[in-house]
Amino acid sequence: ACKLQTCLNKYTYQPDKCNDNLKQLYKCCQKFYEETGEKGESTACPIPSVVKRWLKDHEK
Repeated sequence: ACKLQTCLNKYTYQPDKCNDNLKQLYKCCQKFYEETGEKGESTACPIPSVVKRWLKDHEK
């Protein structure tokens, strides 16, 4: 989350330059939810369904 925030601050008008950081955050959130049975809470992670949908929509 910190790396993403730093990137967004650096590239204020070019958020697409931070896509790798965003993907890392979502993958971390996915792992967090897998380990907690989707019951964990985090201020850095969206709800589990949003994480799943985002990762599906941004497969490479």
